[in-house]
Amino acid sequence: MSIADFERYPLTFGPSPVHPLKRLTAHLGGAQVWAKREDVNSGLAFGGNKTRKLEYIVPDALAAGADTLVSIGGIQSNHTRQVAAVAAHLGLKCRLVQEKWVDWDDPGNDKVGNILLSRIMGADVRLDPSGFDIGIRSSWEEAIAEVKASGGVPYAIPAGASEHRLGGLGFANWAYEVAEQERALGVFFDTVVVCTVTGSTHAGMIAGFAALQDAGGRPRRVIGIDASATLEKTRAQVARIARHTASLIGLGRDLRDDEITVRDGWAGDLYGIPVQSTVDAIRLSGRLEAMIIDPVYEGKSMAGLVDLVTSGDIPRDATVLYAHLGGQPALNAYPGIFEA
Repeated sequence: MSIADFERYPLTFGPSPVHPLKRLTAHLGGAQVWAKREDVNSGLAFGGNKTRKLEYIVPDALAAGADTLVSIGGIQSNHTRQVAAVAAHLGLKCRLVQEKWVDWDDPGNDKVGNILLSRIMGADVRLDPSGFDIGIRSSWEEAIAEVKASGGVPYAIPAGASEHRLGGLGFANWAYEVAEQERALGVFFDTVVVCTVTGSTHAGMIAGFAALQDAGGRPRRVIGIDASATLEKTRAQVARIARHTASLIGLGRDLRDDEITVRDGWAGDLYGIPVQSTVDAIRLSGRLEAMIIDPVYEGKSMAGLVDLVTSGDIPRDATVLYAHLGGQPALNAYPGIFEA
């Protein structure tokens, strides 16, 4: 099989934009840096990386006769906001479990940003006090059972869509989309930088780019920047999902360990808590490029990119593609970090 053999329900505008970050490149004084913008990939509630994943999950949900999408995330989950948007778009009900994954005390944290948008779109939002974990959650399983007990037909979508068997396909296809854009632009991105937490965005890229290389493409580094602060769990999950996705799209070999790179050093001690490098990266991106990034994911992957370029870990002759995955609505829940 190949990626083309899987049904895809269009939820995005088409290929997400790619553009050079000229002022950031000049500021860093090293590699050429571009961005691919999943934050503007769809008209459904600001889009984002999970919308691309859901394109491959929706056909399975519709085929199952589901009337309710059931998912889970933190209080400011980008993923649950995108599930709520897709449910509204399809005319389905939506049940969301929002756990307290982040211990953050800005007022209104559970009322603004992503969770506000999910409520506006009609999702049945249930708050849960449980803390952060990238694994399967009992609160989510209970929500699925409750929908069944009430006579509904639930379709279960795990956190980040990552543990879903089709969860890696959206970003395997992203790799093929990048290759088409490279041909049109006359550029080759030898390095890709992406944030990784539940893992399927990064894992899908790994699988897709491996398939492209095996078909005669040039090699490239795909660097995942950990933002989970549970590094070994994330590394294991990325590897597992990448290998599963590679098998789905017919890679025909096992992925090598050197194809799976998760770097740490920018997550801080806890998921969702911005550290100084996060805030610095957000300000830098905003002031140089008017590109707004968030304090949970992109602030940390951008901090990683900045350090890797300035240290020479990403060499001066590299051409880097930064994957902007979205998430800006969560900024509304973190006003305290920008008061000074």
